[in-house]
Amino acid sequence: MFFERHEGGEKAVLVHLEVRDERSREDPQEFMELVSSTNVSSEAFVTANNQHPNPRFFVGPGKVEEIRELVILHQAEVVIFNHELSPSQERNLEKALEARVIDRTGLILDIFAQRARTFEGKLQVELAQLQHMSTRLVRGWTHLERQKGGIGLRGPGETQLETDRRLLRIRIKSIIRRLDKVRRQRDQGRRSRKRAELPLISLVGYTNAGKSTLFNTLTMSDVYAADQLFATLDPTLRRFEFPDIGSAIIADTVGFIRHLPHKLVEAFRATLEETSQADLLLHVIDSHDPERLDNIEQVHKVLEEIEAHDVPVLQVFNKVDLLDGVTPHIQRNECGKPVRVWLSAATGEGAELLQQAVAELLSEDMFEGSLSLPPSKGRVRSKLYQMGAIQNETYSETGHLILNIRLPRVDFNKLVKQEGLVVESCIV
Repeated sequence: MFFERHEGGEKAVLVHLEVRDERSREDPQEFMELVSSTNVSSEAFVTANNQHPNPRFFVGPGKVEEIRELVILHQAEVVIFNHELSPSQERNLEKALEARVIDRTGLILDIFAQRARTFEGKLQVELAQLQHMSTRLVRGWTHLERQKGGIGLRGPGETQLETDRRLLRIRIKSIIRRLDKVRRQRDQGRRSRKRAELPLISLVGYTNAGKSTLFNTLTMSDVYAADQLFATLDPTLRRFEFPDIGSAIIADTVGFIRHLPHKLVEAFRATLEETSQADLLLHVIDSHDPERLDNIEQVHKVLEEIEAHDVPVLQVFNKVDLLDGVTPHIQRNECGKPVRVWLSAATGEGAELLQQAVAELLSEDMFEGSLSLPPSKGRVRSKLYQMGAIQNETYSETGHLILNIRLPRVDFNKLVKQEGLVVESCIV
């Protein structure tokens, strides 16, 4: 990393403010889960009711003094707010509390920094951290200040603050150039998949909804999955064979959260494009979470921000094993089209129903009919079997092979072109 980040294991005082504005309201339980995702030791939890945040300290002067006493009592090194603080509020609080202050955005960025494993993921996190940090620089020392007075002492010196800002700008530009290169590489990968006519299915949802567990269940993979926020940060793609429609690419992506920092959305633009370019989104929802309706709304907001709100969506209500009286099933709309699948990714119950629903949604443009092949076209029969397209086969009196097939029309058209077949009413 370009700058030093604390390694965790510190004592912390947590601060949560109840506000009237619904748009600024945060969930204290989710705040505790965020903190538990780090190595910080929570020593005290301070709550306050304030309809209008204090412009100087965010909380009132009396609450500042209460927090300061707790910091001294527990010898805490950091105070974490479950809200976004302005740079001036952060500086004022650090001066008053004599401890480092981190807001909600800084906390999420720190979790992302711990989770990043790939080179691309680390670059994206560092970019978001640097952009967040650029507005919070303060003068650390003054040995490079512009000199005053005296012959030979006047000059165009540079303050340490200006030096830090200049170095940050240089590093940010360097990271952006590298991420642009990553984006171009991803574009090439997408074009290759499109040439191969492979549909892309992207898993999206609120953090800790069970996306990685479902991904592992479907693809028999071993992607890291844990009961914690942002367990998955780096995207993973796997090829999967769906019944009737053949191969598709499934992408596991980073989880969303309410008030996801805009800096993170911008930094992870290259990664999130896997979502905006998908043919189908599987919106994984924790059916056992009492806040699931609000979480669904937060995911929709992020999808709009990354311009993925027009991509077809299938809702996947996960963790039905934790609900009483609910069994895996498919919910359909008035036209019979699948709109929701209820399943348990942990136990695997209902996974076949999800495959069925996905196959139905992606097979709307399917070719279905009979194909008559002469004995010389045995290679076509072999290809169709590899594609899982043959439903049954018989022989005609002339020795031709009659195949009843079902496969995506794009695959059928490609096969016809490659093998030089002449199709007349589905008979060759």
